[in-house]
Amino acid sequence: QVQLVESGGGLVQAGGSLRLTCAASGRAFDMYAMAWFRQAAGKEREFVAAIRRSDGETIYLGSVKGRFTISRDNAKNTMTLQMNWLKPDDTAVYYCATSAHFLSDTPRHYESWGQGTQVTVSL
Repeated sequence: QVQLVESGGGLVQAGGSLRLTCAASGRAFDMYAMAWFRQAAGKEREFVAAIRRSDGETIYLGSVKGRFTISRDNAKNTMTLQMNWLKPDDTAVYYCATSAHFLSDTPRHYESWGQGTQVTVSL
């Protein structure tokens, strides 16, 4: 099992930026891909972005392309999500997750999850 801890959430005005970090501990074997999901109040959990550990291939939710950038540092076992041009619709709890097998946008493909960090974007 991989342990994940998110940090970097907070309150920002629309148009601003935040950088989320996920620190992972556990076997690299269990971290084929890492991802960010988010869940707004009253809504289902939504995929945001994912990255494959080996070659850095990425996938993104359409509405964040060009605004968000996912990256990883394998040596430090960390993953980051740089979020620019934030919108009120980006307000949610953001979760880090790892998958041992898939680079995927499907929550059930991810075995380990962090506790989440709140991102609030005001007008």
